[in-house]
Formats: sequence, structure tokens, C-alpha cells
Amino acid sequence: MFSALVINKRDGRTVASIEQLDESQLPEGEVLVAVEYSSLNYKDGLAITGKGKIIKDFPMVPGVDLSGTVISSQDVRYKVGDKIVSTGWGVGENHWGGMSQLARLKADWLVPLPIGLSSKQTMMIGTAGFTAMLCVQALIDASINPDAGEVLVTGASGGVGSIAVTLLSKLGYRVVAVTGRLEQNKTLLEGLGASRVIDRSVLEEPSRPLEKQYWAGAVDTVGNHVLAKVLAQMNYNGVVAACGLAGGFSLPTTVMQFILRNVRLQGIDSVMYPIEKRIAAWEKLAALLPNEFFQQACTEIDVQQVPEFAENITNGQVTGRVVIRI
Repeated sequence: MFSALVINKRDGRTVASIEQLDESQLPEGEVLVAVEYSSLNYKDGLAITGKGKIIKDFPMVPGVDLSGTVISSQDVRYKVGDKIVSTGWGVGENHWGGMSQLARLKADWLVPLPIGLSSKQTMMIGTAGFTAMLCVQALIDASINPDAGEVLVTGASGGVGSIAVTLLSKLGYRVVAVTGRLEQNKTLLEGLGASRVIDRSVLEEPSRPLEKQYWAGAVDTVGNHVLAKVLAQMNYNGVVAACGLAGGFSLPTTVMQFILRNVRLQGIDSVMYPIEKRIAAWEKLAALLPNEFFQQACTEIDVQQVPEFAENITNGQVTGRVVIRI
């Protein structure tokens, strides 16, 4: 027997509660893991509160991310005692996830614990940090160098944004962080490396097709009117790595910036990212993230606190990363 946070649908409402389960109830997979930590992402918040149509089949154990120790394996790549990390692949959405003492997963979904990181630190990074690394890599691959100009990060106080600010700063970029809670988050974001912090309201006004050029690159976690405004303000040859839709999935813009300023909008997906590139991204995260990040931008909770924090994260009331002690 083991305990897990389980989401059920009752009388049309989404209900999350701690339940005692039997190992035989776990879904199929080659590797059985004793979970040590999970994390709370925006998508987890939508699933747990029922505010987003994330889960189709109930009951479901949420948790997009998990880290822990292999306790049995039918795959030669992993043996008993190995430390592993799993993010993405639909775990916590259509396959029972990380907010559980036990998880059974496909071996293809796992990566070895990166050298230099603990199980807890990997969940302080989680899908959010992994996605942030992919965004930063997209800017690098597009030849957006530190001397090209300022790089904007929207939703900078959230999980993806805070790690993107940290990574870009560590690489020498001049980072402008955007937050909807300027007074509360300015000091934190400057501590993570932002050279300037601006209020989100300046990017929420209706956008003209082309505006004054400000940004060499951008990481956008918001979408909708904010992304439209950012695109209109990109420098010639600028690149926007878009990975989120906290502000909505619409994009009220034109093609003007694409065809007149050679601007590129690069979509970022971390869910189905290939395994070899996953391992490389984790290695970069281990090398780049300073110890101060783990001290400044993370909150640790236990599983009983998850429903409360899920509500908070969907209301934009969580700063940085939330790691869940299993």
C-alpha cells in the first residue's frame, strides 16, 4: 500500500484528496520508482482545480514531474537503486504522475539524475526549468548573442520565467523581467539577475502592427495580448521563444513584424522532447544554475498543501518554483 494525491470527478466537480492505493493499481510501465519529490507546475494547477481540461480519464494521480529511486526495472538501462528524473510525456495527465509515493513509468520517459544535482534540486527545476532551458537554447541557436541587446522575459516571477531570468543572466545577457506584481517581485528578480524589472501593464495595452524596437530576443510565458505587443516591439532579426499561455491562447497580431523585421516566433514544447536532447539540456541546467537560485526562488511544501497551492498558482499568486516533498 502507498499514499497518493488522487483527482476524481464527483457531481461534475473536480476533487483532489489523499488516498491509500495498492501497487497493483499502478498503470503499466517497465520501471517502478519510489518517488522522493514532485513539483507544482501551472498545468498541474489547472488539472487539480479543474480549471483546465487537462485530465480526461479519472481517477488520476497528478504530477507532471517526479524524481526518485528505482526499486524494480524490466529495462536494462535502469537498475535497482538508480536515481532518475521524469518530466513530460503526458505523465500526470493521462498516466499516473509524481504526487505519489510510488510511480510506474515507461523507461523511455526517464533520464538519469544529472551529475551535480540532488533529487530535490531537479524538482526545484522541474518542467518549468527544463522548458526555460529550451527557450534559452532557442535564442542561442538563433544567434541572439548577449551583445545583441536586451532580452525580455514575460511572466518572470513564475516558474519558467524566474529560471529563464537566471539562465540568461548567467550567460551574460541583459535581462528585462516583466511581472504583474512589481512591488512584491522586483527585489527577487533583480537578485536572480534581471537588469531591469517592468510592470506587465505596459505590455497589456492594445498593440499596433509595428512599434518601436526594443528587444533582441524574448521568452514569453503569457501569450495573447502580451505576446502580440512583444512581437511588435522586437528588433530586426529578433526571436521570441513562446512556451506558455497563462494570459490566453489567442494571438491578436498581424504578419507585419515577420515580413518587415524578419522576426521569428519559435514555439517551445518540452513534453515530447527527444531523450538525447533532454539529457543535454539537464546537463546545461546543472552547470548554469547557481546555488543562489535554489535558495531564493523555491518554496517547499508537502502533498497535503498541494490543493491550496494549486489554487494559488492558477490565480497568479505563486512566485518562483514549488517543490513537493513526497
